Amino acid sequence: MDGIELRRMTAADAAGVALLEKRIFAHPWSEADFLYEMEQNPVARYLVATRGGALVGFAGAHVILDEGHVTNVAVAPEERGRGAGRALMQGLMQYASNLGARYLTLEVRASNATAIALYTRLGFLRVSVRKKYYGDNGEDALLMVCDRLPPAQDGFAEAETVFL
Repeated sequence: MDGIELRRMTAADAAGVALLEKRIFAHPWSEADFLYEMEQNPVARYLVATRGGALVGFAGAHVILDEGHVTNVAVAPEERGRGAGRALMQGLMQYASNLGARYLTLEVRASNATAIALYTRLGFLRVSVRKKYYGDNGEDALLMVCDRLPPAQDGFAEAETVFL
């Protein structure tokens, strides 16, 4: 994780994040999709990872009450294996905990052994298979869940966050 910096994604990041998404995924989200998440979706929270000021990855989740669902995780191909994915997931887990989530869920391609190994090391467990989940090739997704989030950080607050 040497040299990786995490921060909350803003609308100003949408164009760069959409370009990275397009490099990685068969059915990428558009810049407009990310702008919607940043500006209109009250449950969306995203982080970006940078190295030397350059965008190297991002991750996001929707947090509703005590549940968080990871929407996407992306790391630039040339950055894989250098700690950005782990940093993003650990940061997202902390962020979700700070917002009151007690667990996170995610789907991952059944063939993505690298991601599955990372999620497993971070405490995610495989709970089921979503058959033919991915529209581009009909691949199955593994549904994974983690209920071992870090404790919420004292003093965490965001102006738009409502704690019940």
